[in-house]
Amino acid sequence: MTDTKTYGLIGAGMMGQEHLRNLALLPGAQATALFDPDDTMAAAALALAPGAVRASSLAEMLAMPALDALVIASPNFRHMEQLAEIAATRPLPLLVEKPLYTDPADLPRLKALVAAYPAPIWVAMEYRYMPPIAAFLDQLQAATGGVRMLTIREHRFPFLAKVGDWNRFNRYTGGTFVEKCCHFFDLMRLALGAEPTRILASATPPLNHADECYDGARPDILDAGYAICEFDSGARAMLELCMYAEGARYQEELSAVGPAGKIEARVPGPGRFWPADLGAPPTPLLELSPRAPQRPELREIPVDPTLLAAGDHNGATFYQHRAFLDLLWGQRTTPEVTAEDGWRAVEMGLAAQRSIATGLPVSLVQDPVEISA
Repeated sequence: MTDTKTYGLIGAGMMGQEHLRNLALLPGAQATALFDPDDTMAAAALALAPGAVRASSLAEMLAMPALDALVIASPNFRHMEQLAEIAATRPLPLLVEKPLYTDPADLPRLKALVAAYPAPIWVAMEYRYMPPIAAFLDQLQAATGGVRMLTIREHRFPFLAKVGDWNRFNRYTGGTFVEKCCHFFDLMRLALGAEPTRILASATPPLNHADECYDGARPDILDAGYAICEFDSGARAMLELCMYAEGARYQEELSAVGPAGKIEARVPGPGRFWPADLGAPPTPLLELSPRAPQRPELREIPVDPTLLAAGDHNGATFYQHRAFLDLLWGQRTTPEVTAEDGWRAVEMGLAAQRSIATGLPVSLVQDPVEISA
């Protein structure tokens, strides 16, 4: 019996390379194969995983015998077709990046695929694993006495350049509130322990990308907006996104309030974007503010510098992979982030996109297939 689990990587761009850097930090994990049609991205990935072999196609990689699991980090619009090919050819345990799908018409097919899939499917919701957010979630109920109001703010940098510029267009991303924000809708469901019933969203005209043109087409993605979500528990949650606020000290700020008090988490953005002349990047913070006695307490939640250097997600990708590896070794029986978690977060994002397009609230009690982006 081998003491190492071997991985095949599908998609070797920025996020795929982050997966490789974090796998390299985990004893008992090794990337042995990768598939990406782009020569530049594949070369960069092979430099991070020198023992890996590049496949010329997904089919070729799936035929390689020494694979224990797969990581899908390809462009959003490729996820569904790749899931289908894997399910039909060699259904290995999967860690698949969000969003799980982008076209609402694919949801019935996705549900059927998941129901028949004989191995675990884990959706990569990295934000759950950021140490300050994990601490926030761990102490949420005790600090609030039951969340009634949840606010998530992300003030960050604009969309980065991608191979083929696919992330400039809704038809490839699912829309900004799917591509960027399904992380936050996942956090809402997790934090509240409830299901959304209605979403109202609004967005301003984009500030970034307005002068860009790709093969004669202008980007149609959004870069700022709000979404208010009602839940069947009676709680409310709000998301505020702005992608031209990279000058801020913190990138993500979460706040939850209930009858016992308030808890907040503040997460800095990627350290590589922090100006060197300002010194060390900010340290993540957790603040607890009980109502009685009134004693606000601010705690630092430092992150291992090695993990910070391995990616842009505040160490989260390492902790996510460590948990996924536990699943592969049988130390846990089910994925911590299920395929259902993945598709429900996309449903919320599609509903937000629909609300922005129509100016009306969108019900999530109806059949979600009827929600169109």
